[in-house]
Amino acid sequence: MTSHTSTTSTTTKSLPGASGADRAFFLLRTVFVIAPIAFGLDKFADVLTEWDRYLAPWINDIVPGSAHQAMLAVGVIEIVAGIVVAVIPRYGALLVAAWLAGIIINLVSMGQFYDVALRDFGLLVGALALAALAFDRDRHTA
Repeated sequence: MTSHTSTTSTTTKSLPGASGADRAFFLLRTVFVIAPIAFGLDKFADVLTEWDRYLAPWINDIVPGSAHQAMLAVGVIEIVAGIVVAVIPRYGALLVAAWLAGIIINLVSMGQFYDVALRDFGLLVGALALAALAFDRDRHTA
């Protein structure tokens, strides 16, 4: 007979009775707090990329100001989305999912950056999974 060895990380061990769903919730929540805030802050620094090139011309035509100013506004929205995930994950995750859907539409409408759009679709599914886990957690604690 073999003994079962726990592979739970020290981070999730501190969660009393942490189930797989609890660990998944923690991981997804962490990612969807950090990533939007990091990407939002980078809109002001352009360290990761030149973000203006990812804005579809038709969107640039309908938003006030320049593409750079639009990307600064996007950065603020992304930072706020990350904060909302931290505070109210069930709604923050839906906000991030909707935001990612908008990014996907923007990229696909450009006829390029399909690889980034596909990556963002995977992130959208992850955000929906976080929302499902968050709503489930709220239902069980109510």
